[in-house]
Amino acid sequence: MPVETELYELLGVSFDATEDDIKKAYRKKAREHHPDKNINDPEAGQKFQEMAAAYEILIDGNKRAAYDAGGMDGVTGRGGVPGMDPSDMFAHMFTHFGFDFGPEMRGGGRRGGEDSIIPHSVTLEDLYNGKSIKMNMEKEVLCSVCKGSGARGNAKPKPCATCSGNGWTYAQSRVSPGTFHRTKVQCTDCKGHGEKLKDKDRCKKCKGEKTIKEKTRQEIFVEKGMKDRQRIPGVPAGDVIFVLHALPHDSFERSGDDLLAHVTITLSEALLGFSRIILKHLDGRGVKLASPPGKIIKPQDSIILRGEGMPIHRRPTDKGDLYVIFDIEMPDQNWLKTVDVKALEALLPAKRPDMDPLPETVDEADFEESDVVDFGEGEDDWEDDDSDDEYHHHMHDDYDDEPDCRPQ
Repeated sequence: MPVETELYELLGVSFDATEDDIKKAYRKKAREHHPDKNINDPEAGQKFQEMAAAYEILIDGNKRAAYDAGGMDGVTGRGGVPGMDPSDMFAHMFTHFGFDFGPEMRGGGRRGGEDSIIPHSVTLEDLYNGKSIKMNMEKEVLCSVCKGSGARGNAKPKPCATCSGNGWTYAQSRVSPGTFHRTKVQCTDCKGHGEKLKDKDRCKKCKGEKTIKEKTRQEIFVEKGMKDRQRIPGVPAGDVIFVLHALPHDSFERSGDDLLAHVTITLSEALLGFSRIILKHLDGRGVKLASPPGKIIKPQDSIILRGEGMPIHRRPTDKGDLYVIFDIEMPDQNWLKTVDVKALEALLPAKRPDMDPLPETVDEADFEESDVVDFGEGEDDWEDDDSDDEYHHHMHDDYDDEPDCRPQ
């Protein structure tokens, strides 16, 4: 009887279940608790990861034996954690396998090797709606034939003859005529190990490299409200961690759980108001807005739409806010040709008069269209030619009294 049964209970199998029983139970539970089928359950992703971690342990004979004998302490090799709350058991397990479910479940790093960190690009729509992503991958694993020794049978590596077992050799480089510099470099023959196997003694499967490429199918679950640079584990559980990289969006900017969007309205809408769909949200919904009667909207005016921001991670029914900044689209030249300019002028507010009092001198300036991005162009190209000449002049004066060649 195992000292702990939580992992067996999680998969719904008995402690004497066979490997096939565990596989069948895991597939059934995975389908039942898959986040795509439980979009209204904010805990679905975490439950799925828990089952994946339990499966990873129970399907491996050595890990299962360690779990049966010593529980999670036996698997992680921590030798017991007195007073541990049972609710921390999965946090204990996840951190051992490099899983990261936020600060509340972070208790330590993965033992026995570094995780493979793989960046994965996601859109703002993915982070808003959630997404399941499947991919085929290759990873390096220890050779199952030689158990990572690289040797065939009981063969042992011999000291490298090239570097005499040091792992490095000397390299000589010329630094000046008649002067050479000697530095240590990694031995190219043994790749710095100081020893090597003869060709006939190398493992046939890994060719003496100790590791082989293994193809795996990974699935990651981007949960609603996740953020840029957030780490999530792959499934099945293992040593692969994906880091999300949020791509820029054409219409929205994100800050925490809030969103910001620029909406362009016409001059007529700015003066007389509007009632229309102003933007298409990240889930495909149209957002309709009616401006208050009698309200004139000025360029860069902003409003807040409460609860229309990003879903809050682990609380997807709660959302941040959406900030909207209005840009005013002015009519073009062709429109001006179609209206009665004098009548329009009579309707619009009066033009500003000249300043009073007038300056003593007034210059008539020429009108030329430009782009503000040209402002300041060429600022770094300024050179003080006079000071440069003065510097060379003083340098010449300072050396006038010096001999062409100094006696040794």
